[in-house]
Formats: sequence, structure tokens, C-alpha cells
Amino acid sequence: MEFSPDDNNNLPISKFESMLRTNHVLFFDSEEFENIIHHYLNQGKIALAKKAIKLGLEQHTTSINLKLFKVEVYVFEDKLIEADTLLNELYQLDPMNEEIYIQKANILSKKDEHQQAINVLKEALKLTDDVVDLYSLIGMECLFLDRFEEAKTYFMKCLEADVQDYSALYNVIYCFEYLEQNKEAISYLNVFLDKNPYCEVAWHQLGKQYYALENYKKALAAFDFAIISDDTFVGAYLEKGKVLEKLKRYEEAIENYTVSLNIDEPTSFALLRIGNCYEKLKNDDLAVQYYYKTVHEDPLLDKGWIAITKYYNRKKNYQKALYYINKAINIDSENVIYWKLYSQINQRLNFYEEAERGYKRTLELGNYELNTWLSRGDLLIRLGEHEAAIFNFEQAQEFYPENAEIEYRLAGLYFSLNENGKGIFHLKNGIRFNKEYAFIVEELFPEVSNRILVKTLLKGKTIS
Repeated sequence: MEFSPDDNNNLPISKFESMLRTNHVLFFDSEEFENIIHHYLNQGKIALAKKAIKLGLEQHTTSINLKLFKVEVYVFEDKLIEADTLLNELYQLDPMNEEIYIQKANILSKKDEHQQAINVLKEALKLTDDVVDLYSLIGMECLFLDRFEEAKTYFMKCLEADVQDYSALYNVIYCFEYLEQNKEAISYLNVFLDKNPYCEVAWHQLGKQYYALENYKKALAAFDFAIISDDTFVGAYLEKGKVLEKLKRYEEAIENYTVSLNIDEPTSFALLRIGNCYEKLKNDDLAVQYYYKTVHEDPLLDKGWIAITKYYNRKKNYQKALYYINKAINIDSENVIYWKLYSQINQRLNFYEEAERGYKRTLELGNYELNTWLSRGDLLIRLGEHEAAIFNFEQAQEFYPENAEIEYRLAGLYFSLNENGKGIFHLKNGIRFNKEYAFIVEELFPEVSNRILVKTLLKGKTIS
């Protein structure tokens, strides 16, 4: 029977696990223990990694590498004092070991001492020729400090050493984007592509930069090159579809989204975009089919439920719109957009109590837009809940002081309750803040607007 290289790599692990099952202590050299521990850490099997470290150190008591794994586990478990103490001991034994510096920097980073972590990593650079990982770690620490220019420089150094370090490439572009340097990103990517013309990731990122600048023709060309470089690159098809939508070439957009679905598992994003394209093409039957597929594929995607609800809203089929927004709320009752749609649809159906409840829930979830306060207050007025409406508008004033729309409503409410002093106060405020909104009193409180006192104030006359 022949063994593959993978079989050989798994032999120490199988042997180790057999030992754990039988309680027969077997000998492993220190390198085997390192491979076993590394395997378990990569698999997230911390308990097994700790057992391997313990047994490894019992057999190889002076192994610095095994002790460094112990430090790594300490850091993972947030036992930073223990990790630091052990590192200091290791430093006394081997002050030229760059891994000690890396773990020290990791501890400092965990403590949010990012500048100190950078200083330690720079010391480690002096001890090794394998600098790429250190450049990446320094770059990440710079990101924590929002030093994007500096971070960008270090990630670029990673790419200079390894053009296939796509993680570094993504980080470079992230820095450009955060700094709103789309043109500079384009220049960098073009130089990169001159040296690596078949790098699909770079073409993809170049297309995204052109898209951000609304240069859709060049974005389309870049995504085409990404697809030429790798015709299974799902992201390139999705981004190309977005560009084609912007160019109103909906049939072609659908083709690209469909290709992405055929290459990989269906994504709710692609299904949603296809539905949107069909709606733009006035093919309502197919549009709604894809909206259904979207929410079936990912019930937690709010954009899917919002799309199908708004679709029926536009068709003035409010009962169906209400049905789907209720389904969405049952899945995620904390979604503010769902509750706003719920309120608007109920209002169109003249279900005022339900609409008011929706706006109340929207406010409870932290959506303090002026329109939400006004809509809820107007519904309370319609429902005859004047005291509750006053309380609503007084809360709104905390967020929107000196707002004429609120003041006129409070004036009308107080006059309705025959609290003329407060009514006069708020009406004068409303006139002072913006006279143009005086029509609110007439629209919401027609009886109040006919009172001589109110008419006199609205004409700008003083009250004797």
C-alpha cells in the first residue's frame, strides 16, 4: 500500500491521538510535536493543542519552540500576564529569536498598545531575512492606529516580496479607498498589472476603482480582463453585472449574474439583482419569482424582503405588501426599515392604530428621523390621543429644537385642549421659526384655525 505525502503528515497526528486513547506514552521528536500542535491550532482544537504542548514539554523540557506555542495559547485565552512572564524567560534564553518578538508584539496589540507593538516588530525585522510576515503585521498595527499611509507602505512591501500575496493587495486597496484615493489606487494597480497582467484580483480591484469614479466603460473592461484571467471568478461576474445595470444593459447584467449562479452556490445578492433587472425590463412575473428566490435563499437578507414589499407597494397591492413585511418582522423584529415600511403600508390601508404602533417601534429602535416623529404624532392626533401626541412632539423637540413643524402641531394640540396659554406660546414659536408652515394648523386642526384668537396671531397681530 502506497502512502501519499498527506498520509505521512498525518502519521504523527494519528499516532498522537492513538496514544491519548490508550494512555500509552509514546515518544515524538520536538519537530513532530510542533507539527501536531500547529495542526490542532489551525483546526481550532485548543484542548488537544494544550495536551500536545504539555506532553511535548515533558519530553523536551528545553524546547523554546514548544514554549512559544504555550505563549500562543496563553494569548488566545487572554492570559496575557502568564504569556508575558514566559516570554521574558524565553528572551533571556534566546534574545535573537524573532518569534519571541512577534509574540511580544501580539500581547502588546491585545492590550491596545499598538505603537509599542510596531516598535517590537521593527526590532524583529533586524533579526530575520524572512520579513514579509513582519511587514504584514506592522501594516495591521498601523491600521489599528488609523495610520493608513504608513500601513499602505508596509502592505506594498509585502507585494514587492510576493506578488501573489492577495491579502496584502486587498489591504493596500483598502487603504487607498479609506483615504479616498481612487485615482492613486488606479495608478498603483496599472503599474502592478504591467508586471502581473493575468492577476484577476488586481483587474477586479481596478474595475471597482473605476466603478467608484463612475467610469463605467473602463470598469467594464477591467472586469472583462478579470474574467479572461479566471473565467470562474464569481466576484468579477457580479461586479460586471452591477456596471451593466448602471449602463441600463439589463439583459447582459442578467447573463452575468446567472453565470455567477452556475459557477458557485446561489447567492441572494445575485438573485436579488436579477429580480431588480427583470423589474426594470417590465417583466413582473420573473421579477417577483427572483425576489421569492432571494428570501428563500437567505431569509435574513433584509434587502430581499424590502424588495418584495416595495414591489407590491408600487403595484398598490398593499395587502400582499403587508403580508410580506409581516413575515420579515417575524424573522427580524429589530429591523428599523421593516417597521417603517410596516407603518407606511398600514397607513395606506387606513389601519391607523397599527401604523402608529409601527412608528412607535421605529422610534424605540433608535430611528429618530423628524418624519418618524411627525408621522407618529399625526396618527395620534387622528386617533384622538392628544396627550400622547403632545408627549411625542415634546420628545421630538429634544432632537429638533426650534422646529416650526413641531411647534405648530403642539400649538394646535394645546388649543384643542383649551390650554390657550401654551397654545399661544407654541404658535408664536412656530411663526418665529418659519411662517410658511402655518398651514399645518389649518390642515390638522380645522376647528382651532377658525378661532379668532388663532386667526389674529397668524395675521401677526398682538393679543391685548
